[in-house]
Amino acid sequence: MIRKIADILKEKEQTYSFEFFPPKTPKGRQRLPEVASAFKDLGPDWFSVTYGAGGSTRELTMDIVDDFQRRFGVPTMHHLTCVGHSKAELEAIIDEMKKKNIRNILALRGDPPEGTEHWETAPGGLEYCYQLIELIRSHGDFFSIGVAGFPEGHICTPDKETDLKYLKIKLDAGGDFVITQLFFDNKDYFEYVDRVRKMDITVRIIPGILPITNYQKLLDFCGKCGATITQRVYDIFRPLDGNDEATYQEGVKFAVEQCNELLEGGAPGLHFYTLNKLDPTREILDKIKR
Repeated sequence: MIRKIADILKEKEQTYSFEFFPPKTPKGRQRLPEVASAFKDLGPDWFSVTYGAGGSTRELTMDIVDDFQRRFGVPTMHHLTCVGHSKAELEAIIDEMKKKNIRNILALRGDPPEGTEHWETAPGGLEYCYQLIELIRSHGDFFSIGVAGFPEGHICTPDKETDLKYLKIKLDAGGDFVITQLFFDNKDYFEYVDRVRKMDITVRIIPGILPITNYQKLLDFCGKCGATITQRVYDIFRPLDGNDEATYQEGVKFAVEQCNELLEGGAPGLHFYTLNKLDPTREILDKIKR
């Protein structure tokens, strides 16, 4: 029986989870189960699989989640967004998840499709993430629902206070726990937790960690999601641009330091944005103090 993340969180003070994205190439898709098998050996509490910008990998995401659960028996969280879907389509997707015993969903409003400047509601669709959560929660407690948290504030919100109001709305609608966007200054995470707790929100807030392995891809990724690249990150990794081995080694070192400080400061575990790469995350886990 596939477990719900909400139940796992009730039993464990710290959790470790790994996020994958659906590969764009047939070769990548063929190799992904092999990569996930190696991650399974690290003892994850759950996997998660992204949905792609604009829901572009919607069918593939469900196929991967279903395969991982059948193949490995690891609870696998299905990302789901409002983008490009009518309410009826979302209902059908949720029903299909239920049939496949997919019990964990990360509910997101979602980013607009590539090339689209502004987010637009699909015809007959949902405008806000909390509406998606309400739709999922109409199935009672079958699903455990995670939501995204933004230590620096969401890129589309005017200020951090407004961002927290939206977070509370999502949790009041039925969210069970929070996974944060990546960040590189732990102060942002700890201050975020403090602000959230002052709003009488008690759910688990799990920090999201991105191991740095490529400087140019880091710039692109953070530019799209709005995460701040700190001066320290620039100072360490800009001189190494183009030196893959040195970037990898410094990336592992940076992440180990970041993870240890988070755990020592009371973070309830770690969620790794693996980018489907085994080695950096495996090495980081081997070196942190758990």
